[in-house]
Amino acid sequence: MRALKFRRCGNFHESYREELNVFETDFGRFWVVIGFFFVFLILPFVATPYVLYLVTNIAIYAIAVIGLNILTGYTGQISLGHGAFFGVGAYAAAIMATRFHMPFLLSVFAGGLITATVGLVFGLPSSRLKGLYLAIATLAGQFIIEYVLIHWEEVTMGTMGINLPRPTIFGVDVGGDVKFYFIAFIFLFFFLWMAVNLMRTRYGRAFIAIRDNDRAAEGMGIPIFPYKLLSFAVSSFYAGVAGALWAFFTMTITTEPFNLGLSVEFIAMVIIGGMGNMSGAIFGTVFISLLNEGLRLMADILINARIFDQAALTMAPLKEFAFGLAIVLFILIEPRGLAEVWRIVRSNFRLWPFSY
Repeated sequence: MRALKFRRCGNFHESYREELNVFETDFGRFWVVIGFFFVFLILPFVATPYVLYLVTNIAIYAIAVIGLNILTGYTGQISLGHGAFFGVGAYAAAIMATRFHMPFLLSVFAGGLITATVGLVFGLPSSRLKGLYLAIATLAGQFIIEYVLIHWEEVTMGTMGINLPRPTIFGVDVGGDVKFYFIAFIFLFFFLWMAVNLMRTRYGRAFIAIRDNDRAAEGMGIPIFPYKLLSFAVSSFYAGVAGALWAFFTMTITTEPFNLGLSVEFIAMVIIGGMGNMSGAIFGTVFISLLNEGLRLMADILINARIFDQAALTMAPLKEFAFGLAIVLFILIEPRGLAEVWRIVRSNFRLWPFSY
């Protein structure tokens, strides 16, 4: 009997090879090539040290935000302790490099594995808690980790901080601005590729099923608690690797940056970028990082002009206000975040000059 042939309609894949394609259209591949060309062949050679520092920070933070997006955007588990996990990775890598003399790459991945273990411990309440109660539990984890980092002075050196050695790979120093810029983006693209493909495995599809309806997922035979723990571990691993990279980038770490404010920034990056969208993690990180820098530059201008001195002093609290306002506006105007805005723009370019 002749097989029936159906006309292809909608957005689906006819083969497993098509399913594995990260970039599904020529339009997407074109912009990826342009992005790679700009990031690796233009920006590092024309940018000032300040711009390189800012862009490298964005690349490192984006790794942590991708991990939080796996937990919150794809699995539906709220975490307010991601900044603390970022700090655990930074301190773990610093201790491995200074006390055990581990090389750079081993220290970074060791920091990720140690942070994943800590994430498993703080993910245990997810077996009985969800929603607001889980958020409160992870918030308690944030404060507990902060307390340990400050007061366990025999290990973390407390408020004195830790000075790290210059990172090297196979004896080659990669501690300069331009060299570490390349290292940060190589890590970013690798972990982005890993996250995108993780979501295509049975583990990623189980995460999404738990997010959409955990009772229905359990009815289909998905063991909810082990997958929630796995999501916490993966998310914490990403945060730990990002924290380790940040520690080697700054060369000196103290406990101050890993506070609740950093966790709020990470949550803002996920929401504004677009939950459940990997490109949204990049967009959100860029948006919040530039917002931070914009507010800082505005405060510097007011101080240097010696006009509105009181207004310059109030710029620090305005940062939290700006984050909250941005989150509310995106929830009201475009709940799917900047990733959805980019999808609309991309679709318009693909369909131009036709409307449909």
